[in-house]
Amino acid sequence: MMADDHVIFHQGVRKLLEGDNDISIVGEAANGNECVAMMAKLRPDIVLLDLNMPVKNGLAVLEELDFDSLSSRVIVLTAAEDDRDAVRAMRLGARGIVLKQSASDLLVKSIHCVYGGEIWLDNRITAEVMNAFAKSSDGGARRDKPLLTDREKQVVLLIAQGQRNKEIGESLFISEQTVKNHLHNIFDKLGVSDRLELALYAIHHRLTEHT
Repeated sequence: MMADDHVIFHQGVRKLLEGDNDISIVGEAANGNECVAMMAKLRPDIVLLDLNMPVKNGLAVLEELDFDSLSSRVIVLTAAEDDRDAVRAMRLGARGIVLKQSASDLLVKSIHCVYGGEIWLDNRITAEVMNAFAKSSDGGARRDKPLLTDREKQVVLLIAQGQRNKEIGESLFISEQTVKNHLHNIFDKLGVSDRLELALYAIHHRLTEHT
């Protein structure tokens, strides 16, 4: 599903996506309110969400969504040079950030990657997000080689794949509360403060390998 009010850009993206046999456009919204309503009705796999929309902007849309009950994954489209909005969007639940000025093939690739459970950020945004998290941390030391248990490594892997607590519990045959307990211990060991930071930290330090 697409949510963007810029007609020329919108048409260009539609033409691009229609050329991919694995992608079907199920809905198009021109403002934030339409986006929220259509997501609830259509429940698309992927939503391309423009941050700068009328009536309700992309950040306000993300704030309103309940990702615990919504299976859709959101990729934010932005032309802004200020990375603070991108950081906020990821904290609010977006799974990817694509700069509108990026090459068109990157947009298609981002859709496939996020659909597969990955996080998508270009190199510049990744660096800015990691830097923002580092600045906002309490300054505690992080372990380059954290002493995670095998179960904790499994949880980290599933977090990096975009699974929610309930899904992780079902995958590992443990309760949702046990998942939360593991996450509390993992956050403490790694010095991270939320799921996104954990996922980025895990990918950056290759904690998802050999688990």
